[in-house]
Amino acid sequence: MTTARIDARFARLKAEGRAGFIPYVMTGDPSRDEALEILRGLPAAGADLIELGLAFSDPMAEGPPIQRAALRGLKAGMTLASTLELVADFRRGDDETPLILMGYLNPIESYGYDAFARDAALAGVDGLIVVDCPPEEAAPLSDALDANQLSLIRLATPTTDDARLKVVAGRTSGFVYYVSVAGVTGVKEAQAASVAPAVERVRAASGLPVAVGFGVRTPERAAEIARVADAVVVGSLFVDEVAAALEAGDPAAPRVLAQVRRLADAVRDARAVETV
Repeated sequence: MTTARIDARFARLKAEGRAGFIPYVMTGDPSRDEALEILRGLPAAGADLIELGLAFSDPMAEGPPIQRAALRGLKAGMTLASTLELVADFRRGDDETPLILMGYLNPIESYGYDAFARDAALAGVDGLIVVDCPPEEAAPLSDALDANQLSLIRLATPTTDDARLKVVAGRTSGFVYYVSVAGVTGVKEAQAASVAPAVERVRAASGLPVAVGFGVRTPERAAEIARVADAVVVGSLFVDEVAAALEAGDPAAPRVLAQVRRLADAVRDARAVETV
């Protein structure tokens, strides 16, 4: 079952003839207050949807930048409960931008699926990406999310064959996240030539929009992917900017939001440039 905000946003993007831009930031990075400032600034900087990472001690799908961001979030005292409080604070000023939590199963299982889904919906979460929850084990979580009108957004990868793709698409809603490169975040670069046929295959199998991430760091690459995908996800670039701000002794939010604007503008203009 899909939340209205996600469906409405992708419908609007389709009507506008453009791809969406989805920045990923880490909860509590570099502090709770600065993370909230970043979250609140993302829509005005060009975010169409937002992915908020859950701080976790063993983020197996992440490369070094997001691993370090997760540790900073944990050091700032962020838990699953305090992350939901952060989302609720964001929602007091923004009731339109879809917000997706991205993380790992252990904290959610410890919280309790039913309690988590209820509290996430009340806080204003729209969907959930759980990197290490295979479809075969997802029924209890899916049931809890469905009961609260939250989307379970699954991952497809370059190694997902047609048979597996049918399994991945089952009970997925909102959109499918296509991992454009084999490996972890922030290491390899996505290539539009290989992404395009994969996006078409995933879109046909799922009937859902397809967002592409795990290999996009520059405006040029973001624009290339935006021409073939329904949305583009960028994360490592922004958490690196937080780290750079800390090293320089600068406030993090202005630096992060400036980078978000660069990438968001490239995604927004990609198809317009293509048709000129």
